[in-house]
Amino acid sequence: MTLLPSRPRVASAPAPAPAPAPVNVLVLALAGAVTVANIYFPQPLLAAVADGLGVSDRTAGLVATAAQAGYALGLLLLVPLADTARLRRLTGTLLALTAGALLVAAAAPNVLTLLLATLALSTTTVLPQILTPVAAVLAGAERRGRVVGLIGLGLTLGSTLSRTVSGAVSDASGSWRAAYLVAAAATAALLCVLPRALPERLGAPDRRRVPYGRMLAGLPGLLGLHRALRRSALVGACVFAAYSVFWAALVFHLAAPPLGYGPGAAGLFGLLTVPAALASAYAGPLTDRLGAGRVGRRALGCVGLGLAVAGLAPRSPVALVAAAGLVVLGTSACQVANQARVLGLGREVAARANTVFMLATFGGGALGSLTAAWLYGAYGWRATVLAAGVFTTAGARAAARRRRAARV
Repeated sequence: MTLLPSRPRVASAPAPAPAPAPVNVLVLALAGAVTVANIYFPQPLLAAVADGLGVSDRTAGLVATAAQAGYALGLLLLVPLADTARLRRLTGTLLALTAGALLVAAAAPNVLTLLLATLALSTTTVLPQILTPVAAVLAGAERRGRVVGLIGLGLTLGSTLSRTVSGAVSDASGSWRAAYLVAAAATAALLCVLPRALPERLGAPDRRRVPYGRMLAGLPGLLGLHRALRRSALVGACVFAAYSVFWAALVFHLAAPPLGYGPGAAGLFGLLTVPAALASAYAGPLTDRLGAGRVGRRALGCVGLGLAVAGLAPRSPVALVAAAGLVVLGTSACQVANQARVLGLGREVAARANTVFMLATFGGGALGSLTAAWLYGAYGWRATVLAAGVFTTAGARAAARRRRAARV
């Protein structure tokens, strides 16, 4: 009997990275646009809210602050779940809770109820920051920047056009409450399409689950492990603080003499910045080609230019539109560049790394909204724009430190 030579034993190679999966970017971008709009659509309504509920402009401005603070809370408590939770069940639950809180806000009899409802709905409307890492992981490294850019475009359009829609609905109906009803209906409609567009889980089915408490406790450790995450979080916080200062104060500036515009005109500024929002989608492929650092620094320069225009020509509607477009373009491009870098840290920590980054970003946004609510009432438009410029400068310095570190 002939014996066949035995095959030599070969060490098993590491499992290859999962192949990129199909991503329904259109559905994810639409869902991101609708849900992120819940944070921003109240901004053109703040003056009407102040009149309707009989409170000061400064008190009404706390609605914007509550929205940013609630979003940050949701980022901390809910987004990390995407690493291990069943995505379809998670998204359905969050959509239902958000729609319910919007209905409570629409019926709010006083400003305290509105603030609490806003805090609740903004906590549960964090789906954009669950959808972005899911899409980035499914797309793979070669398409990560492009996919993040396209979903970022949806978020930018949602945040900008929501101001236009809410202002128009308020003017047409004669009540700021109608905008909340429209937002509730749009959010509830996503229940029919979004869960079907998602995988059951972000990780493998047999992946070892990390206890919820340990996940949250480990978030600060990610900052210690990843320098890119630390720098991106700092830049994101600074630029979004500047963005929130500008938009929160712009509503009151447009309503005050000599401009004297109502909620509809204030919301129109969102529509006029759509070209800038569309242009920001190019930041994704540009980041893939040039790197996040170069794209981010150029974006910060764009924000600074927009603030300079707004400060030098505060009574010119044309100049203010141009300034708003530059701020939207720069903020969105900076966001895409930094987020693409963060989501490249690894599949196992994608949602948690995004949590840390976005928590810092929207923490900066809450600080910016609070700054605008206080500073505009006390010192006026130019002082508020100057504060936004200070935040932008801080972000530019952080980006410059990152550049020097890369050279070393």
